[in-house]
Formats: sequence, C-alpha cells, structure tokens
Amino acid sequence: MKVIVDNKIPYIREAIEQIADEVIYAPGKDFTPELVQDADALIIRTRTRCDRSLLAGSKVKFIATATIGFDHIDTAYCREAGITWTNAPGCNSASVAQYIQSALFILQQTRGMKLNQMTIGIVGVGNVGSKVADVARKLGIQVMLNDLPREEREESTMFASLKSIAEKCDIITFHVPLYKEGKYKTYHLADKHFFHSLKKGAVIMNTSRGEVIETEALLEALRSGILSDAVIDVWEHEPDIDLELLEKVIIGTPHIAGYSADGKANATRMSLEALCRFFRIETDYRITPPEPKNKLISTATYEEASLMIYDPRRDSDALKSHPGLFEQLRGDYPLRREEGAYRIVITK
Repeated sequence: MKVIVDNKIPYIREAIEQIADEVIYAPGKDFTPELVQDADALIIRTRTRCDRSLLAGSKVKFIATATIGFDHIDTAYCREAGITWTNAPGCNSASVAQYIQSALFILQQTRGMKLNQMTIGIVGVGNVGSKVADVARKLGIQVMLNDLPREEREESTMFASLKSIAEKCDIITFHVPLYKEGKYKTYHLADKHFFHSLKKGAVIMNTSRGEVIETEALLEALRSGILSDAVIDVWEHEPDIDLELLEKVIIGTPHIAGYSADGKANATRMSLEALCRFFRIETDYRITPPEPKNKLISTATYEEASLMIYDPRRDSDALKSHPGLFEQLRGDYPLRREEGAYRIVITK
C-alpha cells in the first residue's frame, strides 16, 4: 500500500511506516495529480483540495483529512469516483475551547469585561460548540445556543434564533461548518445585516471557517463601533488575509485555535484508525504528544494559570508582526498542551 501524507501532520511517521509499504511526505499545497496517481490513500489537511483535477485517473481509494472540517474535499466527486473519505470530528474541540477560554480571560483583563455579567451566543453546538458552552458556564457566563440543524432534528426548545442572539448577546462565537449553499448555508452567515442587528459594543469570535463572516461587513462594524472587539483565528482568502482587519482585532491568529498537541494527536490517531479499518489492517501503535517542560503551574488564580498554559496573544503578536508568514507560523506551530497535561496549584 502506498500512502501520500501531508508533511505537517504530527506524530504520524513511526506509526504510518508500520502500516504502509511506501509512504511519501509532501507539503499540503504541493499534492499534484502526478504525485497521487499511483497512491492507494491520502492523509491530508485543509491545504489540499481533493477534487476531480487532483484525483481523476488516480488509484486513490481512501482519503483521511486530519481535521474537523472537510470542505476541501469534493465529496460529490469522491462518491462518483468510488473514493471513501473520512474526517476527524471532535479531534480538536478541547483545543478550541481552550483558545476561547483564554480569549475570554484576556477580554476580562484588558477590556474590563465582567464575564459573570455577560451573555455569550454560541452559533454551532457540535463537538466544539458544546465544549465552549461548558467553558462559558464554568466562568459564570449566561449561554444562548443557536444550531438550526440540531434544533430541527431534535425539536428542542433549548436553541435561540440568530436574530435573538444578535440582539441579546455581549459575545458571539461561531463554531459552524462551512456550507456554501443549501438549507443550512453558513457562507457569510455574519453579513452586514447581521452586524447591523447586533447589540452595540458586542464582541465577535470566529474559530470555524473564515468565509462564515463577510470580511468587509466585519471591518465596517469595527470601524463604526458596532463591535467593540473581535477575536479572529480563521480568515477569508487564507493565507492572504486582510491586513486592516488583522490590525483592528484584539486577537488575530493564523488558524491555530485547534492546534494543541493533544488535538493534533487525536486527529492523527483518528486518521490512522480510519485508514486501518478501510484496508483491514491490524496494527499496534500509540500517538502521544510530548510532555510540557514544566508540568507544575502554581499561581494565585485559575485565570492566571490558564493564561500561563496558553495565551493566544503570543500567536497574535507573531502574526501581526509578520503577516506574510501566515503559513509558516501555522505549519511550524510550537508545542502547546491542554490543561490536562499540567498539575495546577492555586495558592491564593
């Protein structure tokens, strides 16, 4: 079996080389029809567009994307060509929740927001949105949920309309997949009409897909004061992001909210498990991220401990200083562990 692997997928080499007869590593943007022509399987990230132009005439039978999102896979073409594909739902949900929690603490520290007096609207309540809701409740924030597919499927009364969230929430965070068409379309879900309906001074967060928010509408809302702040990890036209928007947001990061080592290890493991299931291969391997240098976090408050473990301002400062290095900052992302890797001692 021959497998082509994105060379930025971590913790995969030892395991995949036990599984496959031949493994080729390549940058995600450099997957070509010639490269994949005689491959049996691909393990990719979002930078590889898997469609007819890449796959036609190839031997590829299976694609695993080590990501939650799968809008870079032409699922209709794969179905037509008899290619099985899989993603890694929920793999980095705790990592994104960690990012949101740290961003909330930063807003509290630098903007004087009293979190226990705030209301947050969570748009998209899947694996990620559910964990973000847990974080918000733990911090004493009032939570409103919006998820149209779940609301219709479950016939539940726990969901609010997007209009109601816009009118009532101090903070709104997006955790939806990107659907460009159809009943649950999320492309430019946050457009100029959405921003004009917001509670004045609200904060917007987006860690889902850049195209969920219309860039010019977001910029105008920041310029006019409709929004007080924005936390943006995903951008339209990545990696060629809008530099004015980068300058205006309180936190702007290079699509790394889900990039904890724990989340990456989960995605790699899920991709390999799916590959082995498809090709009916039995193997024994472990995917374990490195330990942090200092496992003991001793500080006066949980807020301080959380920001010692992960402070997104480091990633934001790096991107704002070198926006042209978006892909490099993302591809060479340093080790970041989640809270469970540490022993936290509150001294106060």
